[in-house]
Parts: sequence; structure tokens; C-alpha cells
Amino acid sequence: MSKVKYYYDPDTLSYRKIERKKRRTAKYISLFLLASALFAFLFVFIASQYIESPREKGLKHELQNAELQLELLNKKMDETETVLASIAERDNNIYRHYFEANPIPDEQRKAGFGGINRYKDLEGFDNSKLIIESHKRIDQLQKQIVVQSKSLDEIAKLAEEKENLLAAIPAIQPVKNEDLTRMASGFGMRTDPFTKVRKMHWGMDFTAPRGTPIYAAGDGVVERADNGAAGYGNHVRIDHGYGYVSLYAHLYKYNVRRNQKVKRGDIIGFVGSTGRSEAPHLHYEIFKDNQRINPINFYYGSLSAEEFNKLLEHASLENQSLD
Repeated sequence: MSKVKYYYDPDTLSYRKIERKKRRTAKYISLFLLASALFAFLFVFIASQYIESPREKGLKHELQNAELQLELLNKKMDETETVLASIAERDNNIYRHYFEANPIPDEQRKAGFGGINRYKDLEGFDNSKLIIESHKRIDQLQKQIVVQSKSLDEIAKLAEEKENLLAAIPAIQPVKNEDLTRMASGFGMRTDPFTKVRKMHWGMDFTAPRGTPIYAAGDGVVERADNGAAGYGNHVRIDHGYGYVSLYAHLYKYNVRRNQKVKRGDIIGFVGSTGRSEAPHLHYEIFKDNQRINPINFYYGSLSAEEFNKLLEHASLENQSLD
């Protein structure tokens, strides 16, 4: 019950009861309600800025947990990338080198994904950039693992064929040291004996008397034994498999025929001076995957270290070739 208030009336010299007008009462009530609503709004607004609701706390905890898991995932990907890089290095520099397989370039191992945007569905979120980068790393890791797996499958297959591979690689000097007059010219820029112009000499020239035996440098199949190639005269080509082919040019005569299987050390012909040749000698070339390579690196099966060093010294001289 509200208190009754009085005021002193000097005219009547008595206290009179204060009568509150209804309009004023309604005004006071309206002001009170408005102030209460404003206070409530301010309280809710301030609370929403500084006081977290249970739902917000739960969502914030889930977000922090997701960020932690993403950080741990990135650390694991860092470790995986380190392990993969180590395997790739050993694969290129040891395994593939040992088996004479071409190394896999980094561009192929780490290539991205072209075409449409694979990560469009991940855009538009607060952490989209972080999430997209993580997905990209995972996709690239998966691709690197696939590339490495295929490479190791190839190495495993080569390992199974190791004995055949080692027998097939052209690994001996095609003319015995005791039969040589000298090693006339090596692989590289040399003076042409006919034009006197420096040009690329794609093989090695071994001078020896006419009729000196020439030996197959590795196991294989005779691909050609004819004089149908310009400049080579009578020549023999042996396909050793694994991308290797050896060529023996300017022969006096053959000792093999096309499609004949030969073993390393078999006599396949005799030194001559047929074709574009200035004097009796053997012009010897090696191809790997249709590319000419320096034969100097393939004599580990027949020369001592001292003999190889002498051969290397003579082969490096920029003298005149004999063809």
C-alpha cells in the first residue's frame, strides 16, 4: 500500500491530502517503463559484448580445438614432407642413379593441380585461407606419395632384373689395350680431319691395325650389321635393352648378323677404315634412351684405375678425330 502524502494549506491553516493526477501518474509509469527498457537493452548489449553465453563458450571451445587439431595436422604434414624429401633424394641420387634410371624432376614430384578451382566449397569462412592451404598440402602430399610409390615399383622391378641389367650395360672397352696403337680422339668438340672445322665428335676413336678384333661391350641383340648409314661404313649396332645401344663403325668386316644374340666379350667384327674414315680405327658410340652419351664412363668392367686415368687423359685432349 502506497504512503499517503499531505501538504500544509495556509488558507485553511490545516494539512490537506495530496491528490495525484492520473495523467501525471501515467506519465511517470511510461517514463519508468521506457527507462527500464533502455536499461535492459543496454544491459543485454553490454553483456553480449563482454559476457559469453554457454552456447558461445561451447562454440569458442570447438573453434579452439579445431585450430589446435589443424596446427597438429600441419606439423604432421611438415614431418611427412621431410621424410618424403629424404626418400626422393635417395631415390634420385642413389637408387635411380645406380640402376641408370632418369631422375624424377622436382617439377613432376611437386606439381600442383590445374583446371577448375578444387577448393571453391571451402571459401567464405573465417579460416578459409588456412583450411584451403591445408587441403592443398594434403593433395600435394598424396600426389608425391603416388609418384614415389610408382618410382619405387620401377626400382623394385629393376632390382629384380639387376643381374640382366649389369650384364647388358656396355661396360668394357671394345678393343683390348694390348691391341691398340693409341686412343685417338674422345667425346666432345674435335677438329674434323676432312674439313678442319671444329665440330661435335659423338664417340671415341680407338686406333688399331686393320683386322684387330672388336668385342661386344655388353649382352644384347644385333640391331644392325650393314653399311647403310652415311659416314659409318660397315658398322654394327647392338641393342642391350634398358635404353642402351652401342655402335661400332668403320669395320673391315662383320662377325655377326642382324637379330643375333651376343654376350659381352663376343667378337662382333674387325677394325677397318670403311666409310668416312681417315685411317684404320674403331669409332665407338653409346646411346641411352636415343641420346648419345660419353662412352668414357662405361669401362669399369675391363680397365684398372690406372688404365682408366690414362684413357681419360687422352680422351680429354682436343685433337683431331679420325672420322
